Amino acid sequence: MAVSGPKAVLLSFASLFLLTFHLSAAHRIPDYAEEDEEKQCSRREHPMIYFEDLKPWVSNFSYSGVRDFSQLALDANRNQLIVGARNYLFRLSLHNVSLIQATEWGSDEDTRRSCQSKGKTEEECQNYVRVLIVYGKKVFTCGTNAFSPVCSSRQVGNVSKIIEKINGVARCPYDPRHNSTAVITSQGELYAATVIDFSGRDPAIYRSLGNIPPLRTAQYNSKWLNEPNFIAAYDIGLFTYFFFRENAVEHDCGKTVYSRVARVCKNDIGGRFLLEDTWTTFMKARLNCSRSGEIPFYYNELQSTFYLPEQDLIYGVFTTNVNSIAASAVCAFNLSAITQAFNGPFRYQENPRSAWLPTINPIPNFQCGILNDDGPNENLTERILQDAQRLFLMNDVVQPVSVDPYVTQDNIRFSKLVVDIVQGKDTLYHVMYIGTEHGTILKALSTTNKSLRSCYLEEMQILPTSQKEPIQSLQILHSGRSLFVGLNNGVLKIPLERCSMYRTEGECLGARDPYCGWDKKQKRCTTIEDSSNMSLWSQNITECPVKNLMVHGQLGTWSPWQPCEHSDGDSTGSCMCRSRSCNNPQPRCGGRDCEGARIEIANCSRFCNENSPCPLPIFWSSWGPWNKCSANCGGGMHSRQRSCENGNSCPGCAVEYKTCSPEACPEVRRSTPWTPWTPTNITQSGARQEQRFRYTCRAQLADPHDLQFGRKKTESRFCPNDGSAVCDTDSLVDDLLKSGKTSIRIINGGWSFWGGWSSCTRDCELGFRTRKRMCTNPEPKNGGVPCIGSAMEYQDCNPHPCPVKGSWSCWTPWSQCSATCGGGHYQRTRTCTNPAPTNGEDICIGLHTEEALCNTHPCEGGWSEWSEWSLCNEDSIQYRSRFCEIHSPGSVQCAGNSTQYQECLYNEIPVILPASSIDESTNCGGFSLIHLIATGLSCFFGSSLLTFVIYVYCQRCQRQSQESTVIHPTTPNHLHYKGNTTPKNEKYTPMEFKTLNKNNLIPDDRTNFYPLQQTNVYTTTYYPSTLNKYDYRPEASPGRTFTNS
Repeated sequence: MAVSGPKAVLLSFASLFLLTFHLSAAHRIPDYAEEDEEKQCSRREHPMIYFEDLKPWVSNFSYSGVRDFSQLALDANRNQLIVGARNYLFRLSLHNVSLIQATEWGSDEDTRRSCQSKGKTEEECQNYVRVLIVYGKKVFTCGTNAFSPVCSSRQVGNVSKIIEKINGVARCPYDPRHNSTAVITSQGELYAATVIDFSGRDPAIYRSLGNIPPLRTAQYNSKWLNEPNFIAAYDIGLFTYFFFRENAVEHDCGKTVYSRVARVCKNDIGGRFLLEDTWTTFMKARLNCSRSGEIPFYYNELQSTFYLPEQDLIYGVFTTNVNSIAASAVCAFNLSAITQAFNGPFRYQENPRSAWLPTINPIPNFQCGILNDDGPNENLTERILQDAQRLFLMNDVVQPVSVDPYVTQDNIRFSKLVVDIVQGKDTLYHVMYIGTEHGTILKALSTTNKSLRSCYLEEMQILPTSQKEPIQSLQILHSGRSLFVGLNNGVLKIPLERCSMYRTEGECLGARDPYCGWDKKQKRCTTIEDSSNMSLWSQNITECPVKNLMVHGQLGTWSPWQPCEHSDGDSTGSCMCRSRSCNNPQPRCGGRDCEGARIEIANCSRFCNENSPCPLPIFWSSWGPWNKCSANCGGGMHSRQRSCENGNSCPGCAVEYKTCSPEACPEVRRSTPWTPWTPTNITQSGARQEQRFRYTCRAQLADPHDLQFGRKKTESRFCPNDGSAVCDTDSLVDDLLKSGKTSIRIINGGWSFWGGWSSCTRDCELGFRTRKRMCTNPEPKNGGVPCIGSAMEYQDCNPHPCPVKGSWSCWTPWSQCSATCGGGHYQRTRTCTNPAPTNGEDICIGLHTEEALCNTHPCEGGWSEWSEWSLCNEDSIQYRSRFCEIHSPGSVQCAGNSTQYQECLYNEIPVILPASSIDESTNCGGFSLIHLIATGLSCFFGSSLLTFVIYVYCQRCQRQSQESTVIHPTTPNHLHYKGNTTPKNEKYTPMEFKTLNKNNLIPDDRTNFYPLQQTNVYTTTYYPSTLNKYDYRPEASPGRTFTNS
């Protein structure tokens, strides 16, 4: 929290900070030492969506203490995403990847101890989920289980409910670092490609769980599989396809890796005597992804694939060898091109010293046909067994759709790939999302347009800048247009379309995004589904988008809090200070500089609570007396005053005015003396007429000097020319004067209407306003009485009090820390009361409460003791619980689950039941321990005797068949023959099967994973001690089963 303080504090600390910043900047090595800024800003780069910009769009999920979120399975029907991580299974919502259910699935203590005793680390001796398949209403999942693989079938709506456990050997690798893949077909058969031994030296493509016999690739034969890394498996038509990379056995000049596609027929049941329990339809071909030229540049190592069934296209990510220069490419292959390669000639090596040469394909259009013989070859594929044993590598290479890859990139390695099909304005677009080893996702188009080839629409930075890790899994939900990303520490959901982030038409069209276009009617960037009219919706996907290299500055992270001092001239005090720089990133190419504080000061020991007392309250004094009125009559003004105490900024006015003496003043009349006589008319006889004048003046104000002219009075006389000195008044004139005098009418004055009110002299706390009128309606004439009353009127206005703007009080002392450990906080407050805002004025601006962290050291533990295990419920599950004793636990307290579940002990006793009764509850209340022991011993001796009889019979049959057959292995058994010098890749011994008592199998290796119609038939498969055991389902294999009697 930033607080204000004396200027000396900020200036001294800011100077120190800027000095440190400039010194560090002087020694910083530029990102592009050989380019100046102008060249940097003129480069063309693809758009980059940074983590901070993408974060509002992304939903994420993580779980404390859990990592390796590598297995993702979509279940759109139930709107859920099932996730397999280390020691855990999760059910998440497809809407926002929120947690629906978490189930712990770890290895028990004995298994982990046994794993570590074999030289493995504690990190390796965990249960890493490596197979996760949603099938109908079930989830099939397998884990490494501390180098003791185990698989289970669970309810898709409750992954903690285990339907069945089975052995995970040949279905899941021992080592979590080994690549593997698996697929379940529509018939319920599991096809797994993995290593099947502890040391990881026996890779196999293995089929199990269905109603036809299990098969595998030839054991310890490097011509079939040579140190493969399995990538993906797909169930397509009559075949199951496998994509992998392996050491090229046909390459005779050093060691190199080729990418492969292999296929097997789903109706393959193996051979008779030769290739028994081994694939007879296994074929593989090389995938070519290269950059054309006189000497092509090959991307040999397949990393990921994605199958588009609507287009029969398989996209693949290819890279160079890990020890060479990093480079990556994306190629696409038609299913027809793969079929064409499998219909072509084979490549065969006669002996280890000869070259690999093409040889004719005996069945060029093989479609998994079978023989219709009724003899021992019934239901075998039509491939000759000798050909199936030696002809499996195709001569022709599977060529991609285009001559050059859709995308190539140097100095980086791609890891995962998914593809979406998007309807644009004029065509369909294949939009590729490519995960990289650095944790970014590239968005590109699959197109033959040269102007759009090998360019990226955008690169999404889904991790913070400081964090880099490869993307472990990518899944795409086409219907919801969402991308799900599996990382080491969690799962992310990213929307595929984000059209609303483009605000202008230029940004929308310049993005070249197939999901978005500009709607001219709505004037916004929308998807094609949200457009109002297709004719008004436009796109411009004609060239690669270009990144706007303008970078606005962003402030970096805060440095740790450090003690600092401040000074206000009188004394010093201590504070806590921290700073940050404008380097995340720095402004470039005309970008804005950073905005915001670069220095923060907190927890100061004093600013206003020491030495500087809080200011006294500011208020008005009482009003003084009214002064003398400015006029004695006719309306005047007088005023009074008040003063502002403890300051000079009191709200309101210091002077108040008021009208006074409104009564009219008395009228004052005065007359001027007569003027001398002056002649006005002289006759011919010499007589003349004379006149004189005088004026009458009047004043209606208190000041007599303010006079107005009144009426004029005139007198006339006649003077004859007879020598007399007397001028008599002419009678005619007198008569005229008398008659004129009587005709003059006296008019009294009258007021006009009042004028409009003037504006108020004050906005608040009582002002006044005026209005005027004139004595002109009519004016007084001929000695009439003037208007009575005042010509001006006063009125009070705006009597309401003036508003007062709020101001903060001083801060209170800091409170006690809210927690003693694990990160608490303390606070201090202030109030808006100095003064408080009144009459609608603005409130105080700023925080009324400040908080700071305290006691950030972690707390230990936090959990209570576990409760006792509960009684078993109807599902044979019991549980125990604990609670968190910390009121507000932090990220390190109370880690883990508050409840644990386990199956009841009596359910762990292995009981062999028919498949139809697996899910039914069983009542064992009528048996005791003695009954179980007696039954077990009886079964053991009976099965041993029966096994011996069958063994003798089989040996006799085998000798008879060996004497009559002409098919013999061409090489000796390398597992027993001491003098064998044949190379390893020529040593092949078919898998040996012998029927033994059921008790020789591991308890959970039952063969009724998916409900199939079967009788109570039991069998087993035994391998020599040097091999691993696999389960075997014999229901549909005549001649190798027996009925339990």
